[in-house]
Amino acid sequence: MAEQPSQSPPWSTTTKAIVASVALILLALIIWRFQSLLPPLIMAAILAYLLNPLITWLTSHTRLSRGQSVFLVYGALLLFWIGGGVLLGFVVVDQVVKLSRVLPELIPRLVDQGQAMLQEWSSRTITIGPYQWSLDTVLPGLDWAELANQARSAIQSVVSRGGLLMAQAVQATVNTVGVGFLVFILSIYISNDAPRFAAAISEIAQQPGYRHDVERLMREIGRIWDAYLRGQVLLALVIGIVVSVSLGLLGVSYALGLGVLAGLLEFLPVIGPVTSAVVAVLVALFQGDNYLGLSPVYYGLLVLGVMIVIQQVENNVLVPRIVGDALDLHPLVVMISVLMGTSLAGLLGAVLAAPVTASLKLIGIYAWRKMLDLPPFPEPEPPPPRRQNSLVRWLRVAWRAWRRRLASTHPRV
Repeated sequence: MAEQPSQSPPWSTTTKAIVASVALILLALIIWRFQSLLPPLIMAAILAYLLNPLITWLTSHTRLSRGQSVFLVYGALLLFWIGGGVLLGFVVVDQVVKLSRVLPELIPRLVDQGQAMLQEWSSRTITIGPYQWSLDTVLPGLDWAELANQARSAIQSVVSRGGLLMAQAVQATVNTVGVGFLVFILSIYISNDAPRFAAAISEIAQQPGYRHDVERLMREIGRIWDAYLRGQVLLALVIGIVVSVSLGLLGVSYALGLGVLAGLLEFLPVIGPVTSAVVAVLVALFQGDNYLGLSPVYYGLLVLGVMIVIQQVENNVLVPRIVGDALDLHPLVVMISVLMGTSLAGLLGAVLAAPVTASLKLIGIYAWRKMLDLPPFPEPEPPPPRRQNSLVRWLRVAWRAWRRRLASTHPRV
């Protein structure tokens, strides 16, 4: 009698829990040990995610394979970076370097003006009804000149290390170029194998019900990251151009550098736009004469008003149309998440804090409803949008017409 093949016994719940716990601990140790490799890997994944729609479109609408499409897109991106660096790099870098040199000089001048204003206000007497008081009576014995000298000395000690800071900046630039090259290479591999990653994640949940849950969670998380990342890139381009043009029309010095700064700071929610506005106002206050003939204070207030108008248009017109309600987070939650992300992972943590928090919120709601035996998703999934941009539709029609014409002119043998 033939021996029956032995079957592997199923694991008990305790064994599964032990294996899962050990795997999570090992994963946490690996992440902690090689945490320096995480930022380049995350940036490479973000770049691959941003370029994936274009690569997918080329693969599905041309005869190119995915590898060829990846090579074409990344080659074009590399040429764009090199060409953009040659054409605009010198101008942008020149203005940014000049701006970085001017900013340390603005702070001591601001201290001097503040000292003069405080000394003037301290000698004034304010009368409200029968009461009279002055700043000297509220803060008696305070030497404003000594306080300003201490502030100026502290600032000068920082500025005096300009050579060391410049050397550190050069070293940081070289390191950034090396990291950028590593990110570029890693992103090529991730883009080429992106469909396999998505299929592997879907295969983790074998049961039909959980497979549906996982696929929907992936679509919802993808919607969050798609709206945030691509939306922030588009917002950065729009805000950078608008700020450069607006400040240039007002005659503000280093308008192009300030526009580049405003575009880059768009990736920092809440904090970034405020910082770019403050820098623009400081430059306007201390640049000297302006063709409008306004005093520095009124000129700075005009620039502040323009920056506020730009940010209001962004928050009320551009953000709802570009990003929408994909994050669904309160501004206070976004600010706290940015601070926490900065403390955990620096600048990269601040940039990715909002979409990470929104993704964790989505997963947390799913787990909470499952624990309460409620339907995992409170609302049915909306159908995918079927609308197409008119430009995209026109390009698709033109592409199909060109392919038909090419096929009729050069038929296959």
